[in-house]
Amino acid sequence: MTANFAGQVAIVTGGSDGIGLATATLLARRGANVVICGRRQEMLNTACAVIRTEGGKVEAVALDVSEYAAFTAMIEEVGCKQGRLDMMVNNAMSTHYAPISRLTLEHWRKDFSVNAEAVFVGTKAAMKIMAAAGKGAIVNISSTCGIRAAANMSSYSASKAAMIQFTAVAAMEGARSGIRVNAVVPGQVQTAGTQEFAARAPAIAAKTTDAIPMGRGGRPEELAEAIVFLLSDAASYITGTALTVDGGKAAQLYLPA
Repeated sequence: MTANFAGQVAIVTGGSDGIGLATATLLARRGANVVICGRRQEMLNTACAVIRTEGGKVEAVALDVSEYAAFTAMIEEVGCKQGRLDMMVNNAMSTHYAPISRLTLEHWRKDFSVNAEAVFVGTKAAMKIMAAAGKGAIVNISSTCGIRAAANMSSYSASKAAMIQFTAVAAMEGARSGIRVNAVVPGQVQTAGTQEFAARAPAIAAKTTDAIPMGRGGRPEELAEAIVFLLSDAASYITGTALTVDGGKAAQLYLPA
């Protein structure tokens, strides 16, 4: 049964492209009033045009989620203006690729500021609105790097791991208030970023893709379906989980040929 979100309000961070845009589009397609945020106004404008072409309801706010006061104010304003906040998707991300010997503390802190601290800030503000209504659903977008080690990804991996544990704690605290909090754990996804990497390093990209049991990266729309499922009433008894959507990669025992 397809979820109907008519009249409900959702916020999607990092909603201008990739998984965020696919999720916002699917939510709007199913009737939700969606608010997306991101750092680049031009990308937000394009995303809104895509969603509105399908008849979806969407608004955009240009901001960096690591600017915590502005991020909190945006969530509070949505709750006040719309009179409700039913769904929150913390999807914005930051990543720095470097060995620990060359990774700077500034890069480490930036990944944590977006992938962990902003998720705390966004979840806290959303839960306050949702608790008053006695219901709500939050999905945080982690990564298989948060459950499996990947060289040169220390700050990203550690921050995404922190997100998973924070999700579990938030789920315990929100449960009696009718708030469900879950995480989706993507593996390789066919976003603009992965396509740019494949263009720069085609041999490495091909090996990375071949190592996935299903033999391909995921599509943003496939991740969106998992996210929207967890936001829907079809998942009404699911909270505190981390749903891996990675073509089987995290379950694989690697054995060299």
